[in-house]
Amino acid sequence: MSFVIKTEVRNPGAEKMRFDAQKTMYGGKKIAEGDTIYVFASETQGGQGLVARGVVTNTSAVTRPPGVDRWTPRVNVELRVTARPTRRLGRAELKAFDDWDDGRPETEINFKFYRQATNKIGGLSPEAAGFLDEFF
Repeated sequence: MSFVIKTEVRNPGAEKMRFDAQKTMYGGKKIAEGDTIYVFASETQGGQGLVARGVVTNTSAVTRPPGVDRWTPRVNVELRVTARPTRRLGRAELKAFDDWDDGRPETEINFKFYRQATNKIGGLSPEAAGFLDEFF
């Protein structure tokens, strides 16, 4: 399967990355070793959008803290970078794709990852993954 993570990326040039306690949405809690993952450095935290494609090397679920009633499932994810984008893709490029029912892969990515500022891991359709592959 293919997933996207949008989060703070402290070292976008690293060959290996680790992200701890990331919120999961849109099937993100199904992420597993061997899955493809596209990394977006969150623009709200100084990033520039799409920075890498990789393969997941390790995942682990984060346990809900005691006494917390509302909890979005979270995971720790480690990945090995396999490619760097050859052109830019971020919030500015995806902003125009806001007709939520048009079925376009650009719209899926905008809807899931940029409609709200929350950092998260989420699943992608094969069409959206194919669209992202065009940037590598």
